[in-house]
Amino acid sequence: MTPLWAQRQDELLSDGLVSPDVFNHMVDRLCDFVVPYQHALETEASQRHVHLYLAGLLSHLDRKNAEKIAALVDVERLVIQQFIGTAPWDHRPSITVLVGQVVDQLGEPDGVIAFDPSSIPKRGTHSVGVTRQWCGHRGKDDTCQVGVYMGYVTRRNHALLDFRFSLPEDWARDEQRRHECHVPEDVSYCTRHEQCLEMLDLWGEQVPHGWVTGDDALGRHTRFRGELRERGECYVLGVPCTTTMRDLEAPLPAYQGRGRRPKPPWPSVTAWRQALAVDAWTRLTVRDGEKGPVGIEMIKRRVQTRLERKRTGPEEWLVVPRRPLADDSTLEPQASRDATDQDAGYRYHYYLTPTQLSESELVEPSLAELARVIKAGLCIEGSFKRGKGGHCSKDTGLLSSCPGLM
Repeated sequence: MTPLWAQRQDELLSDGLVSPDVFNHMVDRLCDFVVPYQHALETEASQRHVHLYLAGLLSHLDRKNAEKIAALVDVERLVIQQFIGTAPWDHRPSITVLVGQVVDQLGEPDGVIAFDPSSIPKRGTHSVGVTRQWCGHRGKDDTCQVGVYMGYVTRRNHALLDFRFSLPEDWARDEQRRHECHVPEDVSYCTRHEQCLEMLDLWGEQVPHGWVTGDDALGRHTRFRGELRERGECYVLGVPCTTTMRDLEAPLPAYQGRGRRPKPPWPSVTAWRQALAVDAWTRLTVRDGEKGPVGIEMIKRRVQTRLERKRTGPEEWLVVPRRPLADDSTLEPQASRDATDQDAGYRYHYYLTPTQLSESELVEPSLAELARVIKAGLCIEGSFKRGKGGHCSKDTGLLSSCPGLM
C-alpha cells in the first residue's frame, strides 16, 4: 500500500465512524426476538445463559469459542461449555417456536420444503458420528459428520426449519462411543430419507407448501419417492446421471410383424440426453444478473425408471436443466460423484417429479414452475453460507435472502 493511499484510507475510516446509538433499535429487536426461545428452554439455568451466549456471538471476538465467550461475559468457562455442550436442555421447543415464526412471516401456499444432507469436515475421530463417508464440501470420501436439514423457501425469503443428525450405523451400535459423546438413549440409526420423512410428517401440515425438493442423495432412493407419492406430495428430486429410464414419448421401435411389439429401450439418462436433438432445449430466464438476464435451458419428458430387481416404476417426468460450463454460478454443490455430468459446453442435472398422486393424474407442471422449485432447493446452501458468515451454526435457522427467486 502506497503512503498516499494509506493516508486516504485513514481519512475515509475516520469519516465513517458510526455512533453506537444507531444500533440501539437493532439490539432491542434482537432482545424481543430471543424472548420466546428463552422461554422455550426448560431449565432456569439455561434461560439465564441464552443472553450470555448471544452476547459472545455478537461480540468483536475473532474466535467465538466457549473459552473466549466466557472471558468476555465474565463467567467460568465450564458454564458456557455446559450450556452449548452437555447441559440437559431440549432444543425441540425452540424449533417449534422457530417454525411458527417462519410460517407467520414467510408462509405461502406454493412454498417449497427443501431437504439437504450436508457434511461437516472433521480431522479427528472422536466427534460424535464422525466417520469416513461422502463429503460434499470436499467432493470426495473424507472424515466428516453429516446433518440432514429441512428448509423452507418462498418468494419472500427462506429459512432453515429443522434438522436431524445422521448417526452412522456403526456408531449407533457402539455403546462406549455413544456414552463418551453423550448420545441420548432414544437416538437410533435411521437412514437419511427416513429422517426427512420424519420431519415432513412432523411439520408438513403446519408449513404451507406445494413442493418438496432435494438432491440426488435423496432422489436416488425409489422408496423415498414412493413414500412422498403416498403422502400426496409433489416433489422435484435429483437423481444420478446413471439412472436407467424409458422415454414414454419416444417413437416405438419398428414392428417386424412377429412376436410382441417392441417397447422403448432402457438407456441411462446420460445416454438419452446425448441422443437429443440440438433444438430440443427450451431456454428460460431465471433472474436478472449484474451482466444481464441469467438463463437456463431445460427439457422435460414423461418416463419410467427401474425399481429394485428390475421392476418397472411408475410414470414420472424427467426434468433436465443445463448451464454453460463458462457460467460462474452453479446449480448446486455436487451431492455425489454421479450427481451431474457434462460435455464440452454444458453441465447437466437430472430430476424426477411425479405424474400421479393417489391415483389422480396431475396437471403437467410448466418448465418455469419446475425451474422455480429447483432454484428454491439451491437457496438452502445459501442459508448455510449465511449462517457460517454470521458465526452461527447450521441449526440456528436464521433467515437469509435468496434474491431473484421466480
